[in-house]
Amino acid sequence: MSKSSAITVILDASTTIKPARRVIHYDEDTLMKILLSIVMIIVFSYLLLVAGLFIFQRSLLFFPVPYQESINREEVTFANQGVKLHGWILNPGKSRAIIYFGGNSEAIENNIYNFEAVFNDYSVYLIHYRGYGKSEGNPSEAALFSDSTAIYDQIKSQYQSVSLMGRSLGSGVAVYLASKRDIKNLILLTPYDSIAEVAQVHYPFVPARLVARDRFESFRYAPGVTVPVLMVTAELDRVVPATHGLKLREYFTNTEVTYRMIESAAHNDVTDYAEYQQLLGEFIRSRAD
Repeated sequence: MSKSSAITVILDASTTIKPARRVIHYDEDTLMKILLSIVMIIVFSYLLLVAGLFIFQRSLLFFPVPYQESINREEVTFANQGVKLHGWILNPGKSRAIIYFGGNSEAIENNIYNFEAVFNDYSVYLIHYRGYGKSEGNPSEAALFSDSTAIYDQIKSQYQSVSLMGRSLGSGVAVYLASKRDIKNLILLTPYDSIAEVAQVHYPFVPARLVARDRFESFRYAPGVTVPVLMVTAELDRVVPATHGLKLREYFTNTEVTYRMIESAAHNDVTDYAEYQQLLGEFIRSRAD
């Protein structure tokens, strides 16, 4: 074999033959159909998400807590619309009363020792929402509003005055009731202008404020409140940002509002701060008469 032939063999052996790439060409109509299909899938998925939030929104708003058997306090029950509500009364036998409306996942009985001390001159009612504890039924905005007025109407004749306190979700119930009945004082902890607006902050990618069924629009009822109000927010609240409390404050146009923001406090630990305890005591004592 000649030198040139050897070189030719080596080159042939080391040469890799690559298959020709197949290039697919789409006409304009086909491309438009593909793009339209992608858009339709995205839109359908989004609408499915919105529909899911609409259908299951109450499970995202209400988190019923179980009944605790170990509470050694006087139990009370109220009947409304064929539903029995259960709770406790603290400091029974006082001439003045406070009705407490708790948060959406709050074990209201955890307030017993604090309320017995701070509100020692008041009978305090801790009543579970529908579906919470031993209370019957299912929670909704309409149900909670109806129950709040029923509780008030059933106890009012027993006391010289009735004050209200609402925390988080319960602040909306308290504002509503304060605008509809003769109330002595109103205490709001981590309140909001509207649950629909708070939901929009947590779910910015969906029209939450449009699809919310239980709206708890406290701003609508605030102008109807004519009694002194204590409003307490938490600086680091990520559940109900303090800005919502500040917005609500602007709607209390017919009463005096004492506003305080607890620095460094968050939504769930604001009650642990000494400043919060002090504010409750000072407010309720200064307006006892």
